Amino acid sequence: MKKLLNTLYITTADSYLSLDGEIVVVLNKETVLGRIPLHNLEGIVAFGYKGASPALMGECAKRNISLNFLKPNGTFLARVTGRVYGNVTLRKEQYRISDNPDLACKIAKNFIIGKVFNARWVIERVTREHPLIVDCAKLKKVSLQLKNFIGYIKDCTSNEQLRGYEGEAVSLYFSVFDDMILQQKDYFYFNGRNRRPPMDRVNAILSFVYTLLVNYTASALESVGLDPYVGFLHTDRPGRMSLALDLMEELRPVMADRFVLSLINKRIVNGDGFTVRENGSVEMTDETKKIILTQWQNKRKEKINHPFLEKKMEWGLVPYAQALILARTIRNDLDAYPPFMWK
Repeated sequence: MKKLLNTLYITTADSYLSLDGEIVVVLNKETVLGRIPLHNLEGIVAFGYKGASPALMGECAKRNISLNFLKPNGTFLARVTGRVYGNVTLRKEQYRISDNPDLACKIAKNFIIGKVFNARWVIERVTREHPLIVDCAKLKKVSLQLKNFIGYIKDCTSNEQLRGYEGEAVSLYFSVFDDMILQQKDYFYFNGRNRRPPMDRVNAILSFVYTLLVNYTASALESVGLDPYVGFLHTDRPGRMSLALDLMEELRPVMADRFVLSLINKRIVNGDGFTVRENGSVEMTDETKKIILTQWQNKRKEKINHPFLEKKMEWGLVPYAQALILARTIRNDLDAYPPFMWK
């Protein structure tokens, strides 16, 4: 199993990254902001446009250190990868399944079963932890509806049908997302998912955290020899990490949504840490990004018991565990892909 190391986040938009021997050097004009040994890193995420030296990009590719470039607002720009690792027959089988609608649907619906199951668990957890301050009847009703959707999804025979059920289930789940925001309601409210750009603080955090999660998922898939750009549910599109988006679906509620709710309900972030633009779009300040990234790193290091592998591991390794299980499924070592279903 992959060892969970540190991820270096560069949040200063005009910083440039270079290499000095085996040291990453963070530069702002002529000022050195930091020097970090490469051997301590599993990934680098840069929020800005200055970029990195070819020497650093080459060394990261050689060492299989994920190097991701994002806009200051968290929108994905690009990622640097080295040579493809893993058995070529695994990737050929992945492409064959992707081109076969029946086989693709068989795997894709298990991603969505995991997503709906975990969304339901997030709702149930809120009713158990805060029964006196939430509308339990309303939340329980949606939870039961989501349970019914799991049955519908199991009987899906096409990705088109699957996308329809997923859309309805997600709409139900997000219809009560605002009910699970228990603090700071003057600043943090949710009236529906919006993005590019996000129009409220909750959507700004969700988009930011989703970007972090999809990049970890892509790195996990690459580490086991799968192509993160060829998916089974999300259609192929230039530059789109379709398989990473597929695998991320089951992890969204428990690794991203619940994390965002915790940031708000525990008052770790506050309403002043955002900028509202003239067009109504909302952006996080650099300080808020740093707070979220610190909490994200801490969350990744928390230990859980993986429900399928029955093995203790850090949250941050769950995407790698699921990527390994997916690779085994594609190799026909498993009859069906078991999604991550957490309680």
